[in-house]
Amino acid sequence: MAKVVAALRNHWKKSTVGACLLGWGGHWLYGRHCDNLLRRAACQEAQAFGNELIPPTMPLKKATVFLNPAACKGKARNLFEKNAAPILHLSGLDVTVVKTDYEGQAKKLLELMENTDLIIIAGGDGTVQEVITGLLRRADEAAFSKIPIGFIPLGKTCTLSHTLYPESTNQVQHITNATLAILKGETVPLDVLQIKGEKEQPVFAVSSLRWGSYRDAGVKASKYWYLGPLKTKAAHFFSTVKEWPQKHQAALMYVGPTERPPEEPEEKPSRPPLYVRLYRRLRSYWSPPKEFAREVTPEDWEELKLSTIELSIATRNRQLDLKRTEDFMDICIEAETVSKGEFVHRGSQKMRDPHTCPEGSQCIQASRCILQLPEGTEGSFGIDNEEYEAMPVEVKLLPRKLRFFCDPRMREQMLRAAVQ
Repeated sequence: MAKVVAALRNHWKKSTVGACLLGWGGHWLYGRHCDNLLRRAACQEAQAFGNELIPPTMPLKKATVFLNPAACKGKARNLFEKNAAPILHLSGLDVTVVKTDYEGQAKKLLELMENTDLIIIAGGDGTVQEVITGLLRRADEAAFSKIPIGFIPLGKTCTLSHTLYPESTNQVQHITNATLAILKGETVPLDVLQIKGEKEQPVFAVSSLRWGSYRDAGVKASKYWYLGPLKTKAAHFFSTVKEWPQKHQAALMYVGPTERPPEEPEEKPSRPPLYVRLYRRLRSYWSPPKEFAREVTPEDWEELKLSTIELSIATRNRQLDLKRTEDFMDICIEAETVSKGEFVHRGSQKMRDPHTCPEGSQCIQASRCILQLPEGTEGSFGIDNEEYEAMPVEVKLLPRKLRFFCDPRMREQMLRAAVQ
C-alpha cells in the first residue's frame, strides 16, 4: 500500500489525469444506466396499452411515422430506434415508418398517403413544417386535418415541444414522455398560419414567420463555431459591422381578431329513426324553408407603413389558452432605433427564445394580414425556422386547425390557467 501511495505521489500529474478520466467514465456509465432504466419503465408502461383486449372485428390502429434521419446532426434515426420505436411497437399499433431522404420529400409523400389513424412526426421544426404543409395542401385536407398528430422531438430546434410536453433536461426522458403522450390520447387544438405568395403554393406553419436582422444574423451563427459559446454574439456583432443601421421597410394591411365559434362536438349525434327522416323530408317538400339574404359584413382593413429591425407574425400556440373567446395571431414590429450593443444582447436572447417582443415594440393582434415588400427586396423569411425567399405574402390564421397529442399534465395545466 505504501508503494502505491508513493508511486501516485511521485507521478502526481499522471495520477490526476487518470482520476479525472476514471471519474468521467464512471459518470458516463451511470448516465447510461439511468437512461436504460427510463427506457425500461417507458416500455413497461407501453406494454400495458398493448395488453388491452380489443374485439376480433376491430382492426389495429394504423400509425404513420415520418422520420427525418438528418435531424439533430444525423442522430435522429438512432434516437428514434432506441427510445421511441420500442414503445410504439409494444403499444399494439400498426406502425409504418417513412424515412425522408431529402428536403421537401415529406410534402410529396403526404400527397400520396392513404388513410391512417395517427400521424407521428419524428424530427424538428422543419419536419413539422413540411408534414403539415403537405397535409393541408391535399384536396381532401378537410378530412385529413382531423387526424390527430403526434410529435416526437428529435431535432435541434423543437419549438412545439415546449407547449406539448413538460420541460426536461434529459433527452431520453423527453423523447419517451412524448411517445407515451401519443398512447395516452390527450390532444389539444393548435392554430396554423397559412402563408401564401403571389405565385407559390401556400406554406403552413404552427409557430411563426420572422423577417429581419436578428433572424439573418442568427442563421450565420454556425459559421463561428470555433468561438464556442461566443459564436452567437460574434454573428450579431459582425452583422453590425457589415451594415448599420439595419432597417426593413414594408407596408402592412391587417384585420383584427375574430370571435371564436363554439367548438364542434367530437361525437356525432345518432341518426334519427326512419319515420322521423321521412316526416322531415315531406315537410321540407311541401313547405320549403324561406331563404333569407345574409348581410356580408365588409372586412375592416387597416394599413400601416413600417420601418423596423425585425417583424414577426406568430400564433398563440406558445401561450395556449383553451378558453379564450377570440382568435388572433401576434404581430410584433420592433423599433428600428437600437444601439449596436443592444442589438448584440437582444440577438443572443432571441436565439434562446425567438418569440420575445422587447419593450418599445408595436404589438398588433390580427386574424389576417398582407405584407407588401418594396421591389428589389432581398433576404429571407424564417418560417418555423425554415428559410424561404422574402416576397409579398398574405398570412391567414386557421384557428384550431390541427389536433396534436400532448402530455395530460400539460393539458390540465392549460385548463387551470384558463380558469384562473
